[in-house]
Amino acid sequence: MKTNSIDYKSIPGWGIDIDPGNEPTYPMKNYTGDDHKRSVYERSEPQPVNIELLKSNERPAFSMVFGESIPPSGLSGMIRRYAFKHSEDRYRHWIPLILADRVNAWEGIVDDLKKGTIPNIFAERGMKSEMKYNAGPFAKKALTTVAVGFALYLLCRKKR
Repeated sequence: MKTNSIDYKSIPGWGIDIDPGNEPTYPMKNYTGDDHKRSVYERSEPQPVNIELLKSNERPAFSMVFGESIPPSGLSGMIRRYAFKHSEDRYRHWIPLILADRVNAWEGIVDDLKKGTIPNIFAERGMKSEMKYNAGPFAKKALTTVAVGFALYLLCRKKR
């Protein structure tokens, strides 16, 4: 087997970063030699984990900083816990997370009703803008929703 001997110095631009006098940012940059030390730094203390925190099974440790305003709870929390048991390259991870977001939205509506607050779903879903800027498809979607709801009502009534 024959090995090729390549003279790297003959390749245009090879080793351009070796000579500090040939630095592309020469007039603007004050070279101190610290560029080679940028990956050596003192890590800060990680944020303490005081709540249930879901972590990917592909990462060895928790993130240094994370949000803790809403820990997983209820049915959406159960779905999220299931999702985080699976690898991030699987649909078994991402599809349940999308479903958990939808379930969490409904859990929020139920929580509002429990507190005695009637949610303004029309405003929260941006339906005013939808009617203004996307009237045709919005009307089609609204009529379809009403038709499906009415059909389900008739079906439930018929079974009784």
